[in-house]
Amino acid sequence: MRINLTKKDLVNQVYMQLGFSKQVSENLINDFLSTIIFNIKNEKKLKLSKFGTFSIRQKKSRIGRNPKTKEAKIISSRDVVLFKPSKEFKKFINNKDD
Repeated sequence: MRINLTKKDLVNQVYMQLGFSKQVSENLINDFLSTIIFNIKNEKKLKLSKFGTFSIRQKKSRIGRNPKTKEAKIISSRDVVLFKPSKEFKKFINNKDD
């Protein structure tokens, strides 16, 4: 069972299913992903209908510990991306009638 899906895999899927050239398929995938990233960064939230919602949340700084050396370090505050699947997406994943 394959776990990772790469951009190259997506390009090949578009190439095979839609019949675009590989260059056009690659440009399409790159533009799609850059649009998603741009909107998440600028708007802090992006909803894709019937798929889910991406949002950015601020994590506070905290004290972490190295399990090997037991040394305490401060983990700085940072933004993290969250994904919440839509009801339709959850229903599709849990559908047993494949």
